[in-house]
Amino acid sequence: MRREHRSGNRVSTVTPEDQPADGFAARMAFALEKDPTEGARRTQLHLRIIAILLTWLVIVPILLIFGLTGGRRGDAIFDWAAFFTILGPFVAAVAATKNRRPGLGGMFVVLTLLMVLPAVAIVRF
Repeated sequence: MRREHRSGNRVSTVTPEDQPADGFAARMAFALEKDPTEGARRTQLHLRIIAILLTWLVIVPILLIFGLTGGRRGDAIFDWAAFFTILGPFVAAVAATKNRRPGLGGMFVVLTLLMVLPAVAIVRF
């Protein structure tokens, strides 16, 4: 004699006809919508990158001039100048890629690689 076990769990098959017709269309429309905070995030990122680059463009020449004419002439000042020569574009690249702007980040990675040559020239100077 077999006993049938009845549980509260039912398995039902779901066919495409059972799903709402606008499910896929609604998901695609949502995916294509632009994020409303994207403009503010992009503006904030651009302001941050401008601040990084202006700081970089001011610090490196000041260190070079101070290393050439200052009372503490020496290799330590030129080492710091070479370090900041590479650090500026690298920090901008990290900020751009962290904020989902890979094209801008890639541009700053290329600039970082290009700044290796002046940094080597500064250290050897």
